[in-house]
Amino acid sequence: MKLTRVAALCLLAFNSVAVLAATPASGGSDAAQLDALKAQVAALQSQVDALRASIATVSAAAPAPVAAAPPVVLTNDDATQMRQQLNNMTLKVDSLEDAATTGPLAGLSITGYLDPVYLYNRAQHSSGFMFVNHDPGVYDYYNSTIGDLYLDIKKTFGVGPMAPAAEIVIEPNRGFGSVLSNERGGLGNNILTQADVTVPLNATTTFATGLMTSLAGYEGQPSNQMFTLTHGLLYDFSEPGNMVGIGLKGANSTYNHLWQVLFGNEQMRTSGAIVNAANNTTKSNWTPTLSARFDDVLSTALDIGISGTIGRQTLFSLCPDSGGYGYQCNASSPFGMVRYVESDLTYTRDKLQLNAQLDYGELQKGAWNGGTARWYGFSLLGHRKWTTEWLGHMGATLRFDYLNDTANGGGASNILYGATGGNPAVNGTSGFGVDPACLQRSTSKGSECKGSAHYDITADLLFYPTAQIIVKFEYRHDQASHAVFLNSNGSYSRGNDIAAAQFIYSF
Repeated sequence: MKLTRVAALCLLAFNSVAVLAATPASGGSDAAQLDALKAQVAALQSQVDALRASIATVSAAAPAPVAAAPPVVLTNDDATQMRQQLNNMTLKVDSLEDAATTGPLAGLSITGYLDPVYLYNRAQHSSGFMFVNHDPGVYDYYNSTIGDLYLDIKKTFGVGPMAPAAEIVIEPNRGFGSVLSNERGGLGNNILTQADVTVPLNATTTFATGLMTSLAGYEGQPSNQMFTLTHGLLYDFSEPGNMVGIGLKGANSTYNHLWQVLFGNEQMRTSGAIVNAANNTTKSNWTPTLSARFDDVLSTALDIGISGTIGRQTLFSLCPDSGGYGYQCNASSPFGMVRYVESDLTYTRDKLQLNAQLDYGELQKGAWNGGTARWYGFSLLGHRKWTTEWLGHMGATLRFDYLNDTANGGGASNILYGATGGNPAVNGTSGFGVDPACLQRSTSKGSECKGSAHYDITADLLFYPTAQIIVKFEYRHDQASHAVFLNSNGSYSRGNDIAAAQFIYSF
């Protein structure tokens, strides 16, 4: 604004000088000179009016000056209140941090899944949903641990690699609890699948005690970790089960080696065995078992493992010459030595996974004819994942299992569960045991009858619509060397087929 006024004054002064310069110094009449001056003044006046109008326009368009905000003055009360609020917030943050590290919910995780199953069984001529159905003491290949609630509760006491932890896995109806034995051999009515405490001893070694999972094989129990709907023959009928005892596990980071050792009761026994012998005396014996596993992690893609089990085990079947069903021929010692060894391989590359396993086991006095039961088998599995535009993430699995249990009439302890009609020689629902036809025509209670060899071919299609949901469809064909599959009409056949669908929701 000041600059505009200065410019106007300068222009007026310039024009005034120009007028004076243009005024004639002499000559002409005074009236003519006066008229000329009046014309000059009128012209100057019009220029001044134009400048004033321009100045008024600029002044109207210019923003009004903003008044400066008054300074904020804090009183002593205001400062005290702010300090109190800051202290309260600090206390809340400290209490939350303390609860997260030392409170009752610190280090607590609860995970699991539900996996309802729809299954069709050709031999039994049945179909329907299976979920949380309670059938203690029965373990068949077409249900085993599927169709149940799986709840894994784990609490870590502290933070860091040296913090101890306790873990409890509950499966009320279809878990290992349905086949866990008490001291007198009673089965079922136990909702626990795993319950152990782990205490790190140093950076590479950990001590564990409680009910611990088996060390054998490539296949785990949880349905949301399996690439098939049903378990393989080796998992169900060859590998040792869970064990109560103590254990150590460690790692060698230099050579990428992992090792585990368990020492405790015989497999699937919650306490030492007590059995009633034929002469009405009680035979009590601690039946210790030693299990160990070693893994060589050759690369991020390849893991080769070997495991073994040795120990004494109670015998579930009588020799046919003893006059009935119960415990083994030698009533003075109803225990046998069990030996088992296996090797397994896991190869993972991108969306492909391959697994292989080879088993061998024997149980002294475990066969139907009183001899040593021997079994061997192998398992091959391939799984591939891919993504489609219409169906999203999905996968496919193909598995082949073979288990031979023919020696001396069979009788591996895992196979004896689910014996048909109280006869431990025949497991008609899972296709193991001696040939029922041979047993029926035998004049020596089947002592000359052999066990059966068994194989299965399994194909699965898997869908992963969300991170929590897995949907599986499976077709499985089982075949045996003898007619040991029990049909719905009471007859026996060499094979069976099942078709099943499973919905898994993990949380």
